[in-house]
Parts: sequence; structure tokens; C-alpha cells
Amino acid sequence: MKDLDVAAVVTGGASGLGAATTRALTAAGVAVTVLDLDGERGQALAAELGGHTTFVRTDVTDEGSVQAAIDDATGKDRPLRIAVNCAGIGYAARVLGRDGSPHELAAFTRTVGVNLIGTFNVLRLAAAAMARTEPDADGERGVVVNTASIAAYDGQIGQIAYAASKGGIVGLTLPAARDLSSVGVRVCTIAPGLVDTPLLAGLPEEARTALASNIPFPKRLGRPEDFAELALDIVRHGYLNGEVIRMDGALRMAPR
Repeated sequence: MKDLDVAAVVTGGASGLGAATTRALTAAGVAVTVLDLDGERGQALAAELGGHTTFVRTDVTDEGSVQAAIDDATGKDRPLRIAVNCAGIGYAARVLGRDGSPHELAAFTRTVGVNLIGTFNVLRLAAAAMARTEPDADGERGVVVNTASIAAYDGQIGQIAYAASKGGIVGLTLPAARDLSSVGVRVCTIAPGLVDTPLLAGLPEEARTALASNIPFPKRLGRPEDFAELALDIVRHGYLNGEVIRMDGALRMAPR
């Protein structure tokens, strides 16, 4: 897909991976609707980027909330062709704590709800909107880029909820691509490694350096811009479909 005179939605688009993706898409000429719960950051980013960039406060787990954001994007003067799912949360706990207490079911449910079900909710509603647009010369109507994690493959001790949620995103990628092939919508997923997002930014520099030292090459934390560049590459590369791409500098996580 080379014509970027189109509309896009980016979930979690006000910070971290999502904000970097919003900036990259906007710079490429895309009209972006930022979907995020953080109203202050979302409005500030939309005001900064201006033009066709808008913000809609969105809960990805709520059907009506996501549909309202999709309606905002489809109401622009260009077709909705791109959806990038970056919204997500983390949670750390073992199946059994040191005192023998079991993992909180509510915490597991919430993590899977936001990361996996939220991704699917946006994917299905965005794809429905894309399916109503005119196809390009190759028959393509749009592309959905999801965010998993290398935890889907290398989940560490205490990551069972997070790894399960991200593993679900890996698992839905191929069947979603196959399901949506009939309407010309591609689906790919990025599985990032250690990326310098606000979550890692709060760590002491010594801890950040130690994390980076375990990465084979390049020996640095990933940058949100690395993710955004790859997302844009997927959007532009019309033959990428049904694929999960690890973006991790060849890192394979140890058990702890």
C-alpha cells in the first residue's frame, strides 16, 4: 500500500509505541485518530500534530467506545485503511506467590481483557469499516498491525498473565489474516523485545544498562521509533500478511 492519503486509528496512541506510530503516520501524510484513555496526553498530541490528527478517548474493551472512534476516523475525507493496536497493560505475579496464595483471577482477566480482547475488538470493528471501502489496484482495502511481545514466546517468571495475553495476539494473527483475505484486509503483528517506553524509563540507569547488555545486537534498548518504522514498513509492504515479526535484537529472555 503506497498511497498514504488515507485515515488510520492508533490505539494507545498518546504515549510510547503508539505515540511514535502516530507521529510516523502523520509525517507520512496519514489522517490519524488517536485512541487512548489518557485525555490530557491525547489532546496534547493531537494539538501538537494538528491537521487531520484527532483524539477520541477510548476504552478498547468497550464496543461502543471503539465504534465511536472508528466512526470519527471514517468520517474524515479519506478512507480508513490502517489500524495499529498499541494499547496494553502489564502485570507481574506468579501462579502461586511465595506465601502460597494463588494468582488473582481478576488481574489475569483484566490483563487478557485489555491486551487480547481489546486488540480483537479494534481489529474486528476496524476491519468492518475497511471492508466497506473501495479496494486499490491489488484488491487491498486495509491493514491491521497488532502488538504482541517476545513474552509470548519467552515469558518469564511472573509474566503468566502478560505472556498469555500476548500469546493470544500471536495466535490470532494468521486466522485473522485468512478470515479477512476475502475483503482484502491484511493482518500482521509486531512482537517487540525490550523497548524504552515510559515503563522502562522509570528504572535506574544502572538497571537499564544491565537490560541492554543482554541484547546480542544492537546493544541498546529498542526505541519507540524503531517500532513505528516497522509498523509503517508493514503498512507499505502489500505482500506482508499473516506474519508475526520479532523486533528484539536477537534477544531470547531467560526464565527470570
